[in-house]
Amino acid sequence: MDSFGIYTLANDVVFDQLVALLNSIEANVSADIPICIIPYDERLDLVRQEINSRKNVILFDNWDVIQRWEEFTHQVWAAHPREKETKLSRSGWYKSHLQRRFAAFEGIFDKFVFYDADSLAMKPLNNVINKLETSDFIFDDWEHIKDRSVAALDISVIEKTGLYTEADIRSNMHCSSFFGSKRGLFTGEEIEIIKERLITNREVQWINGHGWWDDSFLFSYMTLRCDRPLFNFTLSPNGQDRTGNCANADSFVNINNVLYNQDGLKPIHRIHYMSYSSRDFARLCQGEDINICYRDEFLYYRFLKHPEQRPKQLRPASMITKTSIVFNKIVQKLQRSIR
Repeated sequence: MDSFGIYTLANDVVFDQLVALLNSIEANVSADIPICIIPYDERLDLVRQEINSRKNVILFDNWDVIQRWEEFTHQVWAAHPREKETKLSRSGWYKSHLQRRFAAFEGIFDKFVFYDADSLAMKPLNNVINKLETSDFIFDDWEHIKDRSVAALDISVIEKTGLYTEADIRSNMHCSSFFGSKRGLFTGEEIEIIKERLITNREVQWINGHGWWDDSFLFSYMTLRCDRPLFNFTLSPNGQDRTGNCANADSFVNINNVLYNQDGLKPIHRIHYMSYSSRDFARLCQGEDINICYRDEFLYYRFLKHPEQRPKQLRPASMITKTSIVFNKIVQKLQRSIR
């Protein structure tokens, strides 16, 4: 029987978010599914302590695999035309380790689901597991509806090859914050083929160079080009499958600390707290009044095992915090305008 598990990507910086995610998985998915944490970097003291306190959580420790994926992605981005234009616009992403999530394809589980650490799991994964019987990649996001100018893939460039229609391309565009898949889909041999296509054959130009860099851009290219069956719940013919998932963009209803899509009370796989910094969550957990959508739900799961440690009352944020929040909002606005 195939093994099944859950992956996430974390370090001590996102410790509060990691604990909340682990607690939500235990409460809403299963207490028995094994979880493997892929290290974002080597800051892992708190993570290791948390792992030691849980029976079914381990650390991904195959550093050769992690290094191989990092080298692959760095080579690809270095070959992109935008790299020749400027290094400044992608410097932050380029130095990060978000692409380490791809190590899941060479991990310990035959089938798996990946959650970003800044998420809360909201329902069991039975439907994802069932879909993995007929599809190799499972997603649940709305990346495919984005405007061409900010889409993960450059639709105009790809259309000119005559290999794919816009419908083909859009159905293969997705984010990387939540996905189900299988071990061994991207072997070392297949990665070399992908790299040759991207770099030697210049298919790296298929990846959108406008806006800001994102590892999901490369992931979308990989799923398109490997020609394996893919299913996105937001493209399902069943309306019950199509829900929101983003904390600062979608509306949800809380029923017994489980969130449902406001339209139709449809169950959601997870709520994703994208665009909020780890500092915001750390300050919230320390008792500061930080404006985060669905923060009560986050605090509930963060302190689920130790409710006595949850702040009894939130105090006003300091002037430094308020200034930092305003600055971050300005930066995000500038990013959106560039996109």
